[in-house]
Amino acid sequence: MSERIPENNTPLDPDEINGLKLSHVSTRQELNRWEQDNILEAFNWLDHQKAEQLFTEKFILELHRRMFCNVWTWAGSFRKTNKNIGIDWWEIPVELRKLLDDVRYWISCRTYEPDELAVRFHHRIVTIHLFPNGNGRHARLMADIIVEKIYKENPFTWGSRDLSLADPARIRYIAALKKADENDYKDLIIFARS
Repeated sequence: MSERIPENNTPLDPDEINGLKLSHVSTRQELNRWEQDNILEAFNWLDHQKAEQLFTEKFILELHRRMFCNVWTWAGSFRKTNKNIGIDWWEIPVELRKLLDDVRYWISCRTYEPDELAVRFHHRIVTIHLFPNGNGRHARLMADIIVEKIYKENPFTWGSRDLSLADPARIRYIAALKKADENDYKDLIIFARS
């Protein structure tokens, strides 16, 4: 792919690039379009999922698979390499299990307001960085699912922009994620609703 990858996108290693099912794709823009079409198909599947299924490893992996299965052979599979962000790849299953346990506790004990809970989940799953690619989109969709299916509220708007583009909205999003790394979620919550 010849276009410059936006700053803070996770680079793919050669084995992951070999997992691209679409040999005719040559630019990041083409790849984003094909991935977006696949994500729209995942929405149809989501309509039939129940709230109690959300916080399982099976659901997390199946959602990613549904979002990217027409584009990547490894869709719905944990990454097998370390990246510029995220934990060591072999720690993923354990850290995901901790996150899923935490979010079930947060919900049952009403630890956080709905938006904050969803944004905290989003931040943690991005930090774990489960997959070779598509982590941000997957995490944002999971946060939207939480506010819609658990709390019956409108989904987030995430700056009302395509966050795969290197533009001011993506810069604000990355800055808000970095503040969340320091346990300050205010900007990420504001951005999610902007």
